[in-house]
Amino acid sequence: MRVLISDYSGHPFQVQLSRELARKGHEILHTYSAGFQTPKGNLVVAEDDPVGFAIQPVRNSKPFVKNSFFRRRSQEIEIGHELAKLCADFKPDIVVSSNAPLDTQRILFEAARLQGAKFVFWLQDIYSEAIGRVIPSKFPIAGHLIAAWYKYLEFRILKNSDYVVAITPDFLPILSAQGVRTDAMSVIENWAPLDELPRHPRENEWAQSHMPGDAIRIVYSGTLGYKHNPALLKELAWQLPTAHIHVFSEGEVADKLRVESRSEGLRNLSIHPWVSFADLPKMLSGADILVAIIEPDAGIYSVPSKVLTYLGIGRPVLASVPLNNLAARLIKNNQAGFASPPGQELELINKAQELAADPALRQVMGDNGRKYANHAFDIEAIGSRFLDILSSIYIASGDSK
Repeated sequence: MRVLISDYSGHPFQVQLSRELARKGHEILHTYSAGFQTPKGNLVVAEDDPVGFAIQPVRNSKPFVKNSFFRRRSQEIEIGHELAKLCADFKPDIVVSSNAPLDTQRILFEAARLQGAKFVFWLQDIYSEAIGRVIPSKFPIAGHLIAAWYKYLEFRILKNSDYVVAITPDFLPILSAQGVRTDAMSVIENWAPLDELPRHPRENEWAQSHMPGDAIRIVYSGTLGYKHNPALLKELAWQLPTAHIHVFSEGEVADKLRVESRSEGLRNLSIHPWVSFADLPKMLSGADILVAIIEPDAGIYSVPSKVLTYLGIGRPVLASVPLNNLAARLIKNNQAGFASPPGQELELINKAQELAADPALRQVMGDNGRKYANHAFDIEAIGSRFLDILSSIYIASGDSK
């Protein structure tokens, strides 16, 4: 099969799946939005990559603008048209799309249909839920109409997709209630690419260079945006003065956090740029505690994939997440750290202090996370599950090449 896998964000595990499907004998073109500001995975073709595997980024004509709704929408539409051109050139049998904003997704979906390709909606977030929370507050008059349009658009694409792969079972009743066929959707939970996340000693050369000192290292790595609470990172710094909070992020919220921490005299809070994917394992291995944050209104609709990377690296996770979120369940069920609901900062601070004071507990919880990852993140098994789905809709089309 010729499969176009589009991951708008360029995250690590999606491109690992592309490599695995190519290893299984299929022609895979992996694409992503090069200008979208978020940590990226291993997006360079290597000499030992399988035959039939290629990567092609798509780009905006101007730098991506994240904080203006209308300019951002225009650029997401632009990326959609670039993906449509790529689809027309590659002529895939199947398109798999992940993390695409809804305007981008609409254009790619239409392009796939124009090419006669099957379309798989790899559902990472229910975007219209987030839009419904944010846009009406920004545009009091038109915001509800905008939110209603995007809800209609998202579920129209979902209902008309040939298959939906959801990342959590929490999505399934929502999809069913909106008319998505139950026989055309499955759950495959996200994972982290363990073959690219080797564990290193805490005192590896990279960590010693970029996070020097003897303090307990509490690390947050990833995007900081509207669904996060950066004030919690400051509170950790205030309440754990003998620890050092290292934040690896970029963008407006990270810049604001840097300014505030300096003005407030927080010497144990440092803001760093994102690290390359090659350096990520050394950075995370250098941590004693890894932090994840998601806002309460995100609920079940957004599962922070950074938690999976944290589990894979084998360090205890301290998470401020709704307890009905899949990430919270994974941490609790595997005794891989502590999860507290947003708004209960005191509980989270107490757990942070407990972890900071008990190296044996950190070791046990970190090992528990890695044990879960070794079992759940088997890319050969995950690739086979995706391949079963792709093969079923390809064969069912009746026009297999």
